[in-house]
Amino acid sequence: MDALLEYMNTTNEALSIFTPNEEIAADPSTLSELLLRRRTTTSDSTTKTAPLAAMSDLQTSLRPKRKKGWVDYLVQFRWIAVIFVVLPISCTIYFLIYLGDLRSEMKSYKKRQQEHDENVKKVIKRLKERDPKKDGLVCTARKPWIAVGMRNVDYKRARHFEVDLSAFRNILEIDKERMVARVEPLVNMGQITRATVPMNLALAVVAELDDLTVGGLINGYGIEGSSHIYGLFSDTVVAYEIVLANGQLVRATREENSDLYYAIPWSQGTLGFLVAAEIKLIPIKGYMKLTYTPVKGNLKDIAQAYMDSVGPRDLDQDNPEKVPDFVEGMVYSPTEAVCMTGRYASKEEAKKKGNVINNCGWWFKPWFYQHAQTALKRGEFVEYIPTREYYHRHTRSLYWEGKLILPFGDQFWFRFLFGWMMPPKVSLLKATQGEAIRNYYHENHVIQDMLVPLVKVGDALEWVHHEMEVYPLWLCPHRLFKLPVKTMVYPEPGFELQRNQGDTPYAQMYTDVGVYYVPGPILRGEVFDGAEAVRRMENWLIENHGFQPQYAVSELSEKNFWRMFEASLYEKCRRKYGAIGTFMSVYYKSKKGRKTEKEVQD
Repeated sequence: MDALLEYMNTTNEALSIFTPNEEIAADPSTLSELLLRRRTTTSDSTTKTAPLAAMSDLQTSLRPKRKKGWVDYLVQFRWIAVIFVVLPISCTIYFLIYLGDLRSEMKSYKKRQQEHDENVKKVIKRLKERDPKKDGLVCTARKPWIAVGMRNVDYKRARHFEVDLSAFRNILEIDKERMVARVEPLVNMGQITRATVPMNLALAVVAELDDLTVGGLINGYGIEGSSHIYGLFSDTVVAYEIVLANGQLVRATREENSDLYYAIPWSQGTLGFLVAAEIKLIPIKGYMKLTYTPVKGNLKDIAQAYMDSVGPRDLDQDNPEKVPDFVEGMVYSPTEAVCMTGRYASKEEAKKKGNVINNCGWWFKPWFYQHAQTALKRGEFVEYIPTREYYHRHTRSLYWEGKLILPFGDQFWFRFLFGWMMPPKVSLLKATQGEAIRNYYHENHVIQDMLVPLVKVGDALEWVHHEMEVYPLWLCPHRLFKLPVKTMVYPEPGFELQRNQGDTPYAQMYTDVGVYYVPGPILRGEVFDGAEAVRRMENWLIENHGFQPQYAVSELSEKNFWRMFEASLYEKCRRKYGAIGTFMSVYYKSKKGRKTEKEVQD
């Protein structure tokens, strides 16, 4: 810590907007070493790998110093409002939601289905009340700040016609014979795991954060450490129930209304209202046997070690003996990372003498990313984590964003006294930040996901280091399936002929490179153009057949949006199912900034 503070004093403006406190790692010297490395012409790792190209030298030019404004101080001391306002209210809301979930669980499936049918009738009635000549385009009545994503929901500032979907938050059925869960769109991950895990069942893909909802994960984007087997969250959906623009309720499966079935993912709710979904269940065990493997070297070395954890080099990707149930990676610096592989384990195995059980979900436990980082000093180790606690391992710290929100939130005294209140609800953080702070974060903070082919993950890591210098980075693999039709996201043409590591004839292996934190130039008090950096990232993704999930802030022009995503099936379904003139198009819904009346009326 002393080394870090000394370094910050010498740079005067370093960490100008964030309170320093062990900054991003359990070992505070990591960031200090990283920042010092940025000012050297070579590092040990790059010296050992002379053949690497210029970008692999990991050198970025220093930028001019930035001047602090009044918003810097609002951000720096925002933790005061978080502790005294946001956390108490968040805790109260979590408790009330929990009580609501318990009330729902006490109802029979028959009763829940009756309520569901009544609520669907209300949606249909509301849609039929709309006068297309007078009213704006249709959207949900949910307040803009309630969405978990960072994208501005500015389309609701234009004239629009609201439909209330707030009642759709029930688990309608857990069908153990068909192995599907039929749920409403506002059911969140915490709610579904609370119901299924005691049955030794789980969704095939369980997104890490409790608050993420089924509707958001389907219409937008959802991933987890099991996605290298099952694909993205939307790939695990068996059937959708959609209310179309004309008020008709339809069911979409691979066989029935198949074009709509394949068009729904990534459409951001612009084809109709999702009112229920049937999602694949898998059998699970009570614990996750997790192996933490440290990796040291340059970014290419880290990428290869991560690729080896995802799939065998002999391309035997469908062999469960060679491919773990869960894979995740965290890159802490240009030379250090930890790869984690998990396999389901029984309670009996976990409790055998000598095995270590880590109840990482307890409120006073170290944040998961910091606990994983200890492997860099300890070496490889294995432990057993209760399965549900493993699923939600990043919830308390919101990955590592909690360090920015509460700079001392990872300290033992805070975890022990107040950790049970964590995390603050993202929706409340957004509701209390105001326009100035929101714009400030867009310019000086990065929350982006880069979906890239697994074989290009090394290039992506080097690009992020060169352009943004954000650490830690999150790595999560996922399959991108070869489907009967070309959807908005699709694998590279001819990938099955290349057979790169992780690929199979029916799916190309991709990786989510999660970029969540403050860029290095901002930490050093230098000028950084966040919007321009995102534009460069988007161009890099387009050139490398990558994709940008649209929960994040996007700088894409309409032309580049449709260069990144495939439009044909989506536009066909817009016409066929009457969405044009009723629902906004996905580009304008995702577009940054306020929308004009002309833009939303397509």
